[in-house]
Amino acid sequence: MGAKKNPRDAQRKEKKSNGPNFNKPSFKTTKPSNDALVKHKSKTLVEDEEVPDFPRGGRSSLSKQERDEIHAEVDAEFEVEQRELKKNRRKKLQRTTEDDFGSLFGDGITGKLPRHANKITLKNISPGMKLWGVIAEVNEKDLVIGLPGGLRGLVRMLDALDPDVKSEITDMESNILPSRFHVGQLVSCIVLQLDDDKKGKRKVWLSLRLSLLHKGFTLDAVQEGMVLTAYVKSIQDHGYILHFGLPSFTGFLLKNDQAVTGQIEVKIGQLLQGVVVRIDKVRQVIYLDCDLDTVSKCVTKDLKGISIDLLVPGMMVNARVQSTLENGVMLSFLTYFTGTVDIFHLQNSYPNSNWKDDYNQNKKVNARILFIDPSTRAIGLTLSANLVHNKAPPSHVKSGDIYDDSKVVRVDKGWGLLLEIPSIPVSTPAYVSISDVAEEEVRKLEKKFKEGSRVRVRVLGFRHLEGLATGILKAGAMEDPVFTHSDVKPGMVVRAKIIAVDSFGAIVQFPGGVKALCPVQHMSEFEIAKPGKKFKVGAELVFRVLGCKSKRITVTHKKTLVKSKLGIISSYADATDGLITHGWITKIEKHGCFVRFYNGVQGFAPRLVSNHLDYRSELGLEPGCDPSTMYHVGQVVKCRITSTVPASRRINLSFIIKPSRVSEEDMVKEGSLVSGVVDRVTTNGVVVYVNAKGYLKGTISTEHLADHHGHATLMKSVVKPGYEFDQLLVLDINGNNLVLSAKHSLINSSEQLPLDISQIRHNTVVHGYICNLIEKGCFVRFLARLTAFSPRNKATDDQRVELSESFYIGQSVRSNILDANTDTSKIVVSLKQSLCYSTDASFIQEYFMLDEKIAKLQLLDTGGSELKWVEGFSIGNIIEGKIQEAKDIGVVVSFEKYHDVFGFITHYQLGGTIAEIGSRVRAVVLDVAKAECLVDLSLKPEFFDDNRGESSNNQSHKKKRKRETSKDLEVHQTVNAIVEIVKENYLVLSVPECNYAIGYASVSDYNTQKFPRNQYLNGQSVIATVMALPSPSTSGRLLLLLKSMSEATETSSSKRAKKKSSYQVGSLVQAEITEIKPLELKLKFGVGFHGRVHITEVNDVNVLEDPFSNIRIGQTVTARIVSKAKQSDKRNYQWELSLKPKMVTGSCDEDKLKTEDANFSTGQCITGFVYKVDSEWVYFTISRDVRAQLFILDSACEPNELKEFQKRFQVGKAVSGRILSFNKEKKLLRLVPNPVAVSKGYVDGKDLEVGNHSNEIVAAHIHEGDIVGGRVSKILSGVGGLLVQIGPQLYGRVHFMELTDSWVPDPLSGYHEGQFVRCRVLEASRSVKGTTHVDLSLRSSLDGMLSQSSAEISNTLHPPSKRVEKIEELHSNMVVQGYVKNVTSKGCFIFLSRKIDAKILLSNLSDGYVENPEKDFPVGKLLIGRVLSVEPLSKRVEVTLKKLSASSAPKSELNDLRTLHIGDIISGRIKRIESYGLFITIDDTNLVGLCHVSELSDDHIDNIETKYRAGERVTAKILKVDEQRHRVSLGMKNSYMGDSSDNELPSKQESDEAIRENGFSDDTQMVTFPGRNLLELQNLDIDGEDGECLVLAQAESRASIPALEVSLDDIDQTEMDNLNQEQIDEADTINKKNKRQSKKKDKEEREKEIRAAEERLLENDIPRTADEFEKLVRSSPNSSFVWIKYMAFMLSMADVEKARSIAERALKTINIREENEKLNIWVAYFNLENEYGNPPEEAVMKVFQRALQYNDPKKVYLALLGMYERTEQHKLGGELLDKMVKKFKHSCKVWLRRVHLILKQQQDVVQPVVNRALLSLPRHKHIKFISQTAILEFKSGVPDRGRSMFEGILREYPKRTDLWSIYLDQEIRLGDVDVIRALFERAVSMSLPPKKMKFLFKKYLEYEKSLGDKERIESVKRKAMEYVESTLA
Repeated sequence: MGAKKNPRDAQRKEKKSNGPNFNKPSFKTTKPSNDALVKHKSKTLVEDEEVPDFPRGGRSSLSKQERDEIHAEVDAEFEVEQRELKKNRRKKLQRTTEDDFGSLFGDGITGKLPRHANKITLKNISPGMKLWGVIAEVNEKDLVIGLPGGLRGLVRMLDALDPDVKSEITDMESNILPSRFHVGQLVSCIVLQLDDDKKGKRKVWLSLRLSLLHKGFTLDAVQEGMVLTAYVKSIQDHGYILHFGLPSFTGFLLKNDQAVTGQIEVKIGQLLQGVVVRIDKVRQVIYLDCDLDTVSKCVTKDLKGISIDLLVPGMMVNARVQSTLENGVMLSFLTYFTGTVDIFHLQNSYPNSNWKDDYNQNKKVNARILFIDPSTRAIGLTLSANLVHNKAPPSHVKSGDIYDDSKVVRVDKGWGLLLEIPSIPVSTPAYVSISDVAEEEVRKLEKKFKEGSRVRVRVLGFRHLEGLATGILKAGAMEDPVFTHSDVKPGMVVRAKIIAVDSFGAIVQFPGGVKALCPVQHMSEFEIAKPGKKFKVGAELVFRVLGCKSKRITVTHKKTLVKSKLGIISSYADATDGLITHGWITKIEKHGCFVRFYNGVQGFAPRLVSNHLDYRSELGLEPGCDPSTMYHVGQVVKCRITSTVPASRRINLSFIIKPSRVSEEDMVKEGSLVSGVVDRVTTNGVVVYVNAKGYLKGTISTEHLADHHGHATLMKSVVKPGYEFDQLLVLDINGNNLVLSAKHSLINSSEQLPLDISQIRHNTVVHGYICNLIEKGCFVRFLARLTAFSPRNKATDDQRVELSESFYIGQSVRSNILDANTDTSKIVVSLKQSLCYSTDASFIQEYFMLDEKIAKLQLLDTGGSELKWVEGFSIGNIIEGKIQEAKDIGVVVSFEKYHDVFGFITHYQLGGTIAEIGSRVRAVVLDVAKAECLVDLSLKPEFFDDNRGESSNNQSHKKKRKRETSKDLEVHQTVNAIVEIVKENYLVLSVPECNYAIGYASVSDYNTQKFPRNQYLNGQSVIATVMALPSPSTSGRLLLLLKSMSEATETSSSKRAKKKSSYQVGSLVQAEITEIKPLELKLKFGVGFHGRVHITEVNDVNVLEDPFSNIRIGQTVTARIVSKAKQSDKRNYQWELSLKPKMVTGSCDEDKLKTEDANFSTGQCITGFVYKVDSEWVYFTISRDVRAQLFILDSACEPNELKEFQKRFQVGKAVSGRILSFNKEKKLLRLVPNPVAVSKGYVDGKDLEVGNHSNEIVAAHIHEGDIVGGRVSKILSGVGGLLVQIGPQLYGRVHFMELTDSWVPDPLSGYHEGQFVRCRVLEASRSVKGTTHVDLSLRSSLDGMLSQSSAEISNTLHPPSKRVEKIEELHSNMVVQGYVKNVTSKGCFIFLSRKIDAKILLSNLSDGYVENPEKDFPVGKLLIGRVLSVEPLSKRVEVTLKKLSASSAPKSELNDLRTLHIGDIISGRIKRIESYGLFITIDDTNLVGLCHVSELSDDHIDNIETKYRAGERVTAKILKVDEQRHRVSLGMKNSYMGDSSDNELPSKQESDEAIRENGFSDDTQMVTFPGRNLLELQNLDIDGEDGECLVLAQAESRASIPALEVSLDDIDQTEMDNLNQEQIDEADTINKKNKRQSKKKDKEEREKEIRAAEERLLENDIPRTADEFEKLVRSSPNSSFVWIKYMAFMLSMADVEKARSIAERALKTINIREENEKLNIWVAYFNLENEYGNPPEEAVMKVFQRALQYNDPKKVYLALLGMYERTEQHKLGGELLDKMVKKFKHSCKVWLRRVHLILKQQQDVVQPVVNRALLSLPRHKHIKFISQTAILEFKSGVPDRGRSMFEGILREYPKRTDLWSIYLDQEIRLGDVDVIRALFERAVSMSLPPKKMKFLFKKYLEYEKSLGDKERIESVKRKAMEYVESTLA
């Protein structure tokens, strides 16, 4: 048996392992410690000999004799130990006994018979265990399972169903779990994981997935008669298809099965148990019978070789009693297996102390498997009658129930009591733990309690699987009112002890052990900053229960609530009208407060509530008062329920306990005058609180803020909340809202306003307002919606005017009542000014009052000073000032005291005085504009003459003037007045007969506000009536009323007709200039006539100078009327005038003036004036009716000028140009700056409208050699060059050789689409069809392309290189340069110039062997070579890149091996990577050395390609130089570099400079040019897979056409798919290599196809005509490449329709099996319609819908999306993606595209999209989606969101090193060192397999090496060593 060990050692080990305690209630407050549990000493034997673990499901390997010997040995040792530990004997005995009952799988590990039955506890449960359980709770998102031993486990929704079944359930279905599972259902489950929460409680997470439970099942293992569990996968007509969690076989259940028919509705995903009745091995289908009786009686048969993996919990077996244990029975079953039954799972639910007598050895019993632990092979069984019959035990007791007459059935020494509780209908077994028996410690339980005695017990809980209650006998537990959560009722007042305090609140415990939360806001009446100071742990306080939801109890300690005697509301049904209760405020809004009551019930107290007209505040607040100023969140309030709607869970409250009532007399009615305070300003008006009883609320529309239209808008802009209106008129009552008006005309006449038709009196004038306008008349409204109508002929005196131009809605009007019919309720009124003119000065009086009010409000708004300065500027006051500035219309005066106030004196008011700047003057105040701080002054002597002898005291002078004025003038007196100043809305007048008193009169009336104003001139005499003398109500002004206001009838009709008839076209007039605009002059002449002079009507010929430069406002000129104004302009002026000298001096009749000279000819030079500029065109006016336009690219040729296009042309600027075309119908010219050469046939300009020019006319101004401005339209792929726009519809092509002067590696690098360029026209040709082809050059060295100075600078920086323009210039051995045009396996073609190409054969590409010419000589690469042969006749040139022979080559040391010495340290770049080493090009030479793989590093390198890349700069040591074989051997080991410390290497910067100086060296021979530096040679070295990708990309780009780009990949796949998954496992590595090889083959085949097509093109030359293309498509009908080339050719010929027809032909011609080829055509079709469709969006969608019918829809959608993204049509792309995520919701790629678009547009809606995606995508795609979304967040979005996603998936998959690697890479890219190191520390601290840990440590070390911190590097190495040592240990 092995050596015996000290029992104490075994005991110490048991202490360390902290053994479990089975079946211990979690709710106990005190429990015996487990730390000193005495374990059986035989456990140590496992260390000495390899005895099989027990219980493992197999029999014991020892005989009975051996087992008895072991028992005796262990007992002897145990007795010795007891004698040594006498002091702690009793305590240890108790613990030993306890442990015996809660054994962790007994003594099975020793190999002898166990003493105790196997039991599951929280400490020994482990992932992978299979358990039988019963569903205790069914929630929406999870299930609660009752497990053996009273444990509880949780099942998430995802783990309740297999993914295959879950995918069959519709996404819209709710209550998935409640509809498929029920409480009491027996289920088999498997432990997934165990979590320890913050409180130390363990959570057991389970899974019901059959794929886990049935793992290992095969069809061969299934036998007829076996009971299996299955999911319903789908419902068919005759039955149900079942899913067993395994893909290898399925099941079927007929619908006529008794168990299914007539019972619960069967749903997809439901679990069913059935007996196998038939197995169809051919179809791999198992047929089940789900009859409940059959299932419950079916016993598993003995099978040969059955493994433990095939055992499932709940399986019924025939067993035989092997032996009895101390707390159970051991059984053997299925031949090979043994298991134990604990005492709570025996056949008798009430086993007494003699229960062992019932289980004799070899007794046969039926049992079911309770649990299986695969790791220890332990099996638990149950003999419980209910469970054996496949039924869950019934539950007849509830927690908290008290039973007085419970019988003691059995007393377990040191453990507890088994009771029989007399529950109804049947009794229930209960168990009481020894710690719950009594308050004091019970040492000898068997003495205190006898079997058969009766006790009083309270139920603590219930074990659902065993059907066993747990109880307590303590007397204190019987008295607690709160014993369980069900005892807690809202509103209960209880005492509780504080057990924890945190920032969120306090955790309190009731005497019964139930815990509750007191939130921090409920800890006190007021907010407390530090909860810990008020609440001390251990203190007992009084609380009141707020609510109990989902076993979460909340309480309050607010004094008011705890002591409240008012009734409580704990449900919406409790709320009754009038109930007064306490609540607490949870939220405060502007419109009221939300109040919370008990159990989550909530009510609302509105700020305002209305009962018809009775507005009142239910919060008890004053009008305009904000609720947040009076109340605070958390405040306890007493409130009254005003109304309830329990169905909609709504309670209305009031904080006013006794409601006030408003009497009928106090109610507001229509016509009442009220005051109000502004609450808020809206877009349509102002909302006010009315100061009346009941707090009425009303609105004032914008039009009702003033009588004057302009003032109403101003008033709204300055009114702020809190402003008080003194008087408001109630116009109407609209529901609960008052319609108010602030119009003074309505307020002053409120008593006269009619409320009803009966109050109307005929022929009376009544104030009102216009409420609507129609063509037939106006509607005028009074009070209470009483409305009158004014027909069109009654609305104005002049019948010819439009009503919409004469009135506006909301306008104040005076209406004359013509008729009022009480029967029809129709009122007819007149609005004619002759009948409704004002009889007082109220109109202008209100104007000045409101003007002053607005000025005060504006000052308050801007924070300016008060209007105190106005006191010093009273009307008529004489003040002193200083002339500051002279303007065209007058002079500006400043004042010493008031720096912000300015005076103004018009020329008329100077009175002949010469005003010099800086001189001081004394002037009289005529008018004051308070808002603008402007004062109108006068120097006219008549205002001073009568007072020259007076004192200079201005104040006394002012007073005397006022006295005389009031003395002389009387109200209603008619006076003659003189117009002093003409304002916009009023006149400033002087009354000579009354001492030149200053008065004010309005130029319009209520009804004429929108009428054309009468024109008044300074000095004009008018007749007026005095209406109001100066007083505070008139703002200190004398108010007059013009007599003309009442003479509308006399001055209209016949009089005006007579005046107008005196002027006609051709008349000469004397006119005064009133306004100068950029393009016209405004003039007035005669009496009230206005005219306009167009800018082209000033001079006889348009000149470039400003025609208005010599004209001033006020100047009188002689003009001739040339035409009547257009109808649209008649409101502003009536006549068109001309100031042209030949028009004014010559005699012109009307007919001659009307015929405008329109004889324009092409090429004619004309001048026009700019009137509009947009982004593409500048528009000119040539005459009054003729317009011209100039295109942006015609305006200049310098790019800088084109960029400033809009700034160069200001409105009014004169510009000259030549006519290119003229459209007579539109009278529109197209101008160009250059001379135009066009045949005479086009002079008439037919069809030369802009946008419809023929190419010949469009290009008429383009000549060979011209320098023109252009804009890059498209950068053509490969060596296609540029497409440059040089006109609205004209494009030219810039050849690849014409981009730059010097030979540069990438000529296209400096250009981008939309860039302005300076171009030279090389050739402009026109085809027979009329299309124009223009060849351009951007080379600055060409004539005229640069100014002299800039040319010198350019030549210095980039010396221009001569191009070979003619083939005659070439000769043999001539050194030439060129760009690779295309490449084949036979060689390549290069451009020598625009017109000359050369051929280089494969043998001439290099001195060495060229393995892959496409890779080494990509399209566009710059090459230098020598001419081999020239054939001028056939224009064939052949070039070689080989070196010159030794005799002809210049001496150079570049290839001299003698310059290299062994031991030298050299630097260079990696040229090529092979499996055996690296080829390195040595700097400053053309030599290439080999560094063998064995010389790369001191350490072994597994994969050379992953460590190095082509082009990388490296340092190496020369190991060997073989001059004979021309070979150099290099070494790169660190040890080599350390030895040669004195060999200094040039720095990277120096080496780069050397490269820039001398050029790159390569395997191509360098050629030295006489007098020039070495030209740079760039040879891009590409290796491995990247090279293949690049070659393929280049080949594809050559096959693409600029306007028809074909690409199905739109998100950068290298960004999205590069997850950098490390090759950790060898199997993964092999798998990925195979994939890579297959990819490589695919790419090579694809490349061969493209290469073959290109070879055919090269051999047959590139097609240049349609016929040649036709031949090509007939020879290659299935090649999309050829068809797309053909389409592009047609587009270059501007034949779009032909291109479309070719696309249609291609779709019909290409074989139906060539899906990709067809798809390419569709994509090209998309691009075509997007560019040329009309409209493009509709055209593209039509093609798209067709493409969907013939291709994979997903590919078509992605292709269209790619086109939208390339053309930046983000809106259309977004709409398309919305459709895609619905149509392809299972596609990870589509969802990623959606996320990418959101991040690209920087929208903050990523999370909802991610949530939707995770719901839609299959489970196996989640990791890929989340990880790639996180990468996108890191790169384009918010890195924190990316971190959250990585953290989430790493919580579920912590051992996935590929995820760790991606996460680390993203953080490294961001570069936060602290975050990166913390992440590395987390990663390397995990317990993973050595290979994975090696990868993590290696990555960590590489990162620290990149930072160069030696201490950190050593730290990482040390940690790695520690890990290795701990692993080996």
